[in-house]
Order: sequence, then C-alpha cells, then structure tokens
Amino acid sequence: QVQVVESGGGLVQAGGSLRLSCAASGRSFTRYVVGWFRQAPGNEREFVAHISQSGRTTTYTDPVKGRFTISRDNVKNTVYLQMNSLKSEDTAVYYCAATLDYSVNSVPSKAEKYNFWGQGTQVTVSS
Repeated sequence: QVQVVESGGGLVQAGGSLRLSCAASGRSFTRYVVGWFRQAPGNEREFVAHISQSGRTTTYTDPVKGRFTISRDNVKNTVYLQMNSLKSEDTAVYYCAATLDYSVNSVPSKAEKYNFWGQGTQVTVSS
C-alpha cells in the first residue's frame, strides 16, 4: 500500500504560479501511476493530469494543457504539478491519487481506477 499527501496549495493572483507536491510513503512508489484531480465548490471532481509509473507518459485535461506540467521524482517519492498562468477557474481542492492498475494509463481520467487518495490541498486564484 501507499499513502499520498498533497502540499503546496495556497492563494495566488490570476496569472501566477504554484507547484503542488504529492509525497508518497512506501518503498515501491515507482510502480504507481499517479493522477491529479480537482473539485471546485458545487462541481463534480474532475481529472487534471496523470503520469505513468515510468514518467514517460503524461496526459492533461484540455483546460490546463500548456499551463500545467506533471512530473515525478521517484528518488524523492514525489509527483509534482507545476501550475502556471493560473486562472480563477482553476480554484479548487486538488487531490493526488495513485494506483497499481496499469490499465488506467489508457483511461487516466477514470477516478474509480485510483485506489489511494490524499486529503487534498486548496488552490485559490484571485482575479
């Protein structure tokens, strides 16, 4: 099993940047596929980005393409989400999720395929 903890959220002005971190416990984090999701008040949880266990494959939801970058440092057991050019519509609680179900690499937006979830970190973008 693995436990994941998000950090790095905060309040930022529109156009600014934040880097979220997803730190994992456990020795086998390199085997896990990791995704980032977000949920704004009154909205359903939505997929943001995903990175394969090797780090060679990444996917993004269209609204964040070109602005967000997901990466991983398997030595530090951490996945990052670099968020640039933030917009007010990026305001949400951001969640990190991990899974050993490698079929998720074909359908990374399916939240039900991720087994391990963090508590979330709040990102607020002021306009």
